[in-house]
Amino acid sequence: MKSAAHLFQKLDDGAVCCGTCQRRCVIPQNRLGWCGTRGNEGGTLYSLIYGEVSSVSINPIEKKPVFHFYPGSRWLSLGSVGCNFRCPGCQNWELSHWTRGGMGTRYLSPEDSVAMAKATGCTGLSWTFNEPTIWYEYTVDSAKAAKQEGLYTNYVTNGSITQEALAAIAPFLDVFRVDVKGFFDATYKRIGHVEQAEQILRVVHQARTHGMHVEVVTNIIPGCNDSDVELQSIARWIRDTLGPQTPWHVTRFFPHLRLTHLQPTSIERLETARTIGTETGLWYVYLGNVPGHLWENTYCHTCGELLIQRDVFEIVRDRVKHGTCPACGERIPGTF
Repeated sequence: MKSAAHLFQKLDDGAVCCGTCQRRCVIPQNRLGWCGTRGNEGGTLYSLIYGEVSSVSINPIEKKPVFHFYPGSRWLSLGSVGCNFRCPGCQNWELSHWTRGGMGTRYLSPEDSVAMAKATGCTGLSWTFNEPTIWYEYTVDSAKAAKQEGLYTNYVTNGSITQEALAAIAPFLDVFRVDVKGFFDATYKRIGHVEQAEQILRVVHQARTHGMHVEVVTNIIPGCNDSDVELQSIARWIRDTLGPQTPWHVTRFFPHLRLTHLQPTSIERLETARTIGTETGLWYVYLGNVPGHLWENTYCHTCGELLIQRDVFEIVRDRVKHGTCPACGERIPGTF
């Protein structure tokens, strides 16, 4: 379905400048933006994927992964097509790398998505599978409808939204689960075809200042973003900008698409990344995509007590009482 874009600027000769993602594409008439999902028709920018759902499922919030916002809760998870990064090793590349042709989607209105979430006992809506920023108009309308019905909302995002777009959706967005793919410009250019890492980091900080619950994921790709220097830089930035209480998920890369020549990230490298994070001062550093590993559990940052035991995406045991550690009484950051 086509819908007028919320954020764009009219330019000379009928061109428009999109204000949704950080690419800020200048789009001539009858042309599409870089993501392939926004088109200029007669000097007006339109989203071409409003309500076009490619994937819908009910998932535990741990699958996002988010570990400190209502652990064990179920979320209606929705995705569309397209992306503004097109990472070479994307695991959802069939959806995110779409740019032309049949979408293979079905229309689901914001109101219907909220009704589906409520009917299935979900805690909230999560926009995931592809980049929610390019689905912006639909997620804004859905988030507003969700709030009216007492549901929570979640972006699983690469963080490439513009500051003005984030500010507009912020009153209706509870959780900002963001990929920080690296710390250096060269890393972002290689992975996401974007020039400046700082733009991403600035928006993540903005999400925190808006009061959203923020958790950071770094998918560690061998030979790309796995150096000690890069990991130390990310950890220090999280500590100093978001706060040491911010969960950092260092996740195992598995080969997909154009990175099938690489090996999966070694467990030893992930454990080293966790050590880097904790020695930097982060309280909660988790390993991801390593089922059954000790460090997918939550331990009190003060006394080390086991608080939440996990098996893949399921909660085996939850000992957090009224948001505090049962052993030492320390308040555990997050919403429990």
